[in-house]
Amino acid sequence: MELTVITGMSGAGKSQAMGVFEDAGWYVVDNLPPRLLTDLARLFVSEGKVDRAAVVCDIRGGAFFDDLGEQLEITAAQLGMPPRIMFLEADDDVLLNRFRETRRRHPLSGTGTIQEGIRQEREMLSGIRERAEVVIDTTGLNIWDLRRAVVEAMIDPNERQRMQVLFVSFGFKYGAPSDADLLFDVRFITNPHYQPQFAPLTGLDPDVVQFVNATPEMVAFLPRLESLLDFLLPANVAEGKSHLVVGFGCTGGRHRSVVLAETAARRYRGRPEFEVAVSHRDIGRATLRALGDADVSQGVV
Repeated sequence: MELTVITGMSGAGKSQAMGVFEDAGWYVVDNLPPRLLTDLARLFVSEGKVDRAAVVCDIRGGAFFDDLGEQLEITAAQLGMPPRIMFLEADDDVLLNRFRETRRRHPLSGTGTIQEGIRQEREMLSGIRERAEVVIDTTGLNIWDLRRAVVEAMIDPNERQRMQVLFVSFGFKYGAPSDADLLFDVRFITNPHYQPQFAPLTGLDPDVVQFVNATPEMVAFLPRLESLLDFLLPANVAEGKSHLVVGFGCTGGRHRSVVLAETAARRYRGRPEFEVAVSHRDIGRATLRALGDADVSQGVV
């Protein structure tokens, strides 16, 4: 079993670090009293259901936190598995600004100042910092830089979770998906809906796929799209993202957007760094022409 203790200065980014372990499939416990560390590790070993766990122990534990050093030794001795310690820190001025931005009280400030709380905490943690296997200074790091640093330092390359990529087709007439990270409007491609033989079909039908792929717009657009996605998807992996939603929108969400979503999914499905899925949000919304209930172009009911 692999056990990691996440600790460090308040405001240094422990919550973000915890998210990295969660995204990698670890069992994560926040604000664990150190006295429970050995019992928790023993439970995981005896049950055999958890082989990778990360626990956050910091000064929020109050009086219980004083036991952390002793409990680390007990855990290592009794279970033969010394926990790895990851310590996060930042400059005093940066920590002060972070507390001011979030308007939160420092756990040790009491009736005093934030600066005094930071000073006391740094003194209390000096011993644990010296024992840490990994120390990450988050002073100049944004959220994504921090996540990347934690992944590189703590997560085995063979165990890093693949980024989940969801390709979504939709119709603009029903609204764009609110969770899309990347969105492409493909309404400039010739619409197969106005071909009577294609109206009842969807972008999953071979005849529609062949029609869309043969349009001059698609011929010019697809290589550019693939080149852009070939750059953007790995860049998001490097940024530490765990999931990405790529939307393709046409008018009704039944033809062009479906073809593009399926085409993109085929390109990246099977690659080791991605876990690919496809969703066709509006493909089931039948139009009047598709239903044969009206001839819109002729105005006949």
